[in-house]
Amino acid sequence: MGKTIAIANQKGGVGKTTTAINLGGCLGVLEYKTLIVDADPQANATSGVGLDPKNSRNIYDCLINEINPSELIINTENPNLDILPSHIDLVGAELEMINLPKREHMLKMALDKIKDQYDFILIDCSPSLGLITVNALTAADSVMIPVQCEYFALEGLGKLLNTIKIVQGRLNPELEIEGILLTMYDTRLRLANQVVEEVKTHFQELVFDTVIHRNTKLGEAPSYGETIVMHDAASKGSINYLNFAREILQKNNLTKIGNDDKFIQINDEL
Repeated sequence: MGKTIAIANQKGGVGKTTTAINLGGCLGVLEYKTLIVDADPQANATSGVGLDPKNSRNIYDCLINEINPSELIINTENPNLDILPSHIDLVGAELEMINLPKREHMLKMALDKIKDQYDFILIDCSPSLGLITVNALTAADSVMIPVQCEYFALEGLGKLLNTIKIVQGRLNPELEIEGILLTMYDTRLRLANQVVEEVKTHFQELVFDTVIHRNTKLGEAPSYGETIVMHDAASKGSINYLNFAREILQKNNLTKIGNDDKFIQINDEL
């Protein structure tokens, strides 16, 4: 039985989709069968792995038409990475689901049908705390929260944590916080260092050791429909996400990597 991780933050532009795509790609390269569930109507995760959101049935059909997700999943160039694509139609799904029984459990019921086929299922949530995101939190074993190393980094985080508590209390008592991932880190900025210190002071052991640096290649890779590890395996972004994948594996007791060997060293010139 695989582990389902929702990647959520109602703030936009914090690196949710980048993390879903590239963590999935790195887990795949490390030979862990991984599924990305694109639960964002913008469908950026879908296009980011090289698919045209207009050309396939998608998560909308899964939620509204109750089609088995195994019929909708598409393979990517990475043999261990699949995706359940999204579409702009997902915008209307919340309205259509509003009167359905067990409306918060629709995604969970769908993913339960294929969960044992994967080591990891990563749900890329939209930048909102609407019904689709609540579905993702209900379906997940844990939630990962990307936080950018910029001003207002903690803005709205309390609201997300409160939503997580409500889901834990009413819908998914087994839901845990996988951790907080610091993204868009620029070593040249004093503000970025201050944000890192502030987040680690507030949340301590919840913060992942890995920090994702700003990297041109990370922004470039989706335009080629590739994950960073396929686009440029030697880039700083690729090394960051490989380190992060190894940290996730270690946290879930799926590797025997020792603490001293956990991280690949980064050359600052990359």
